Amino acid sequence: MFTGIVIGKGEVAEKKLKSAGVVFVIDAKHWARKVKLGASVCVSGVCLTVTRKKGRKLFFDVMPETLKKTTLGGKNSGTRVNLELTLKAGDEIGGHFVYGHVDGVGEVIRVVEQGDNKLMTIRPAPELSRFIAPQGSVAVDGVSLTVASFDRESFTVSLIPYTLEQTTLGELKVGDKVNVENDMLLKFRANSS
Repeated sequence: MFTGIVIGKGEVAEKKLKSAGVVFVIDAKHWARKVKLGASVCVSGVCLTVTRKKGRKLFFDVMPETLKKTTLGGKNSGTRVNLELTLKAGDEIGGHFVYGHVDGVGEVIRVVEQGDNKLMTIRPAPELSRFIAPQGSVAVDGVSLTVASFDRESFTVSLIPYTLEQTTLGELKVGDKVNVENDMLLKFRANSS
């Protein structure tokens, strides 16, 4: 489990095709030393298992189903990704509970600069809309964000300078695809009604 508070950006160093899926090699920079073999790491919103380590590089096996349901299939060498280590007992929960189980892919449809901040509007897959609420939480590429507004077909989030610098969200432009994970509490509430 994660909180959506990204520790930093890594970079896809290599993407190796396998008979079923791919192996992603991520340059995790200095964060790699904190990660153990077999650990879970949230990579741009997707919970992946470290299958091998070599210096700053972390290796992840990614199954075809994950490639189909997330944006990972479109990531290639040089692509930057958000990284978060798992939540440990006693850690601060600064965002919201993020599982790394992406609900679907959304598309950035508008980016508006407001001084040093940005407003970003995302159109999620239609089946995700019922789990989005104004002032509710949503994870976009693994980043815990508050929904500023929602109009049934899209939602808008406000991005402060720190988030724009520390995550890949500042690099997004109109037309880019993002991983969306709805807030588990909203999903539970909607499904129990």
